[in-house]
Amino acid sequence: MPQKRATLIGFIAILLWSAIVGLIKSVSQGFGPVGGAALIYTCSAVLLLFTIGFPKIRRFPVSYLILGSVLFVCYELCLSLSLGFTHSGRQAIEVGMVNYLWPSMTILLSVIVNRQRTSPLIIPGIILAIAGIGFVLGGEQGFSFTEMAHNVMDNPLSYGLAFSGAIIWAIYCVVTKIIAEGCNGITLFFILTALTLWVKFLSSPQPEFVLSWRAGISLLFAAIAMGFGYAAWNVGILHGNVTVLAAASYFIPIISAVLAALMLHSTLTVSFWQGTALVCLGSLICWWSTRTITAKKLTSTCKNRG
Repeated sequence: MPQKRATLIGFIAILLWSAIVGLIKSVSQGFGPVGGAALIYTCSAVLLLFTIGFPKIRRFPVSYLILGSVLFVCYELCLSLSLGFTHSGRQAIEVGMVNYLWPSMTILLSVIVNRQRTSPLIIPGIILAIAGIGFVLGGEQGFSFTEMAHNVMDNPLSYGLAFSGAIIWAIYCVVTKIIAEGCNGITLFFILTALTLWVKFLSSPQPEFVLSWRAGISLLFAAIAMGFGYAAWNVGILHGNVTVLAAASYFIPIISAVLAALMLHSTLTVSFWQGTALVCLGSLICWWSTRTITAKKLTSTCKNRG
């Protein structure tokens, strides 16, 4: 496949993932937080079976099969339920932004665990990303500890799940790179996530489904965004320009906020956009801090060989 075409497919994955926040919240409004999430992951798993297929589990390293499954399922539960249990569209967008701390956390964890070389730029990068969340949660007041505490205490479950999800996904990204040995268990992981959600749905009281055309369409698009998003990303990473796609992926928070605001009919403040920009900037700086060291190392190696 031509590199430009594969890169374009990778961009499609970024757009699909950016729509997840608004779509999950829309589905939960019709089918409930747990029921809606269960339906999304069930439909997504079916799509993945047709696009990627079911993996050959016997070839999986045992550590990846067990640890990878647990981490992935836990993250997807945190993501979907944190959005589903929000009280409003605006709160769902804020919760989604907290989840987008994972890129910075992934790089930080990679430096700690894998001893990946990095420049001092990673420190201001982390600070900017966290400060951005402060602006997002501060509402119209901007960076305000009082407003942040007030917003979080209004729904500690959703904000707590979103933050936990960011940490879990960072661990997943770092750990699976070490133990996966090139295996891709995404289809299996989606099936396990759907089964876990259905067990939760059937074992506890849940609100009745409120069927509507909007909820049905949101479910369809959410399943497509989840299922085809991963499939498209695999194509982009394998055959496209990885550097361009990696850089573009750090702008997902901005695209996600725009799409979610449109889908959920929410008005976002100037402070929110300032915070979102800081989250993206912080993540980019963290990413660039590792690239700077790599570039210097390659330059030094070339000079030595010359």
